[in-house]
Amino acid sequence: MAIRISRYVLNGIKSLSADAAPREACGLLFGEGATIADFSVTQNVAANPHRHFEIDPAALFAALRAERRGGPRIQGYWHSHPSGDAQPSITDGAMAAPDGKLWAIVAAGEVLCWRAGGEGLHGRFMPVAFVEADEPSV
Repeated sequence: MAIRISRYVLNGIKSLSADAAPREACGLLFGEGATIADFSVTQNVAANPHRHFEIDPAALFAALRAERRGGPRIQGYWHSHPSGDAQPSITDGAMAAPDGKLWAIVAAGEVLCWRAGGEGLHGRFMPVAFVEADEPSV
C-alpha cells in the first residue's frame, strides 16, 4: 500500500533541499497513519554538512515533547543528497534505527521514500511507494 504525501510537503522539501545545496538539508515528517501532511526543516548539525546530515537534537526533542502533548506525530525524517541520488547511503544505513520510520531522500529534484527496518538496502531500508496528495498542510 502506498503512503500519501501532501504536495505541500513534497514541494517544500524539494525547495529547501535546492536552497541548501551544496549542504545537505534535513528535517522531520509529520502525519497520521499512511499520510504525511506536514514537515519541518531543522538545522543540519553534522560535522561535515556537505557530505552528511544530523538533525538538530534540540529540534527533535522539542518535536517529541510536542507529540507527547498531543501535537503532530513524527512519522519520519527527510534529508537531501545534493551531489548523489535519492537512495540511502551506507552512512544513512549506519545511522538509521530499525524503528519503522519513513525516510524521504531528495536528490536532483526527485524524492524517494524508504522504511527503516532490519533488512533491505544496506541492511536497513525497504523502498516505500507514495502518491502525491492534493490536500494542504494540517
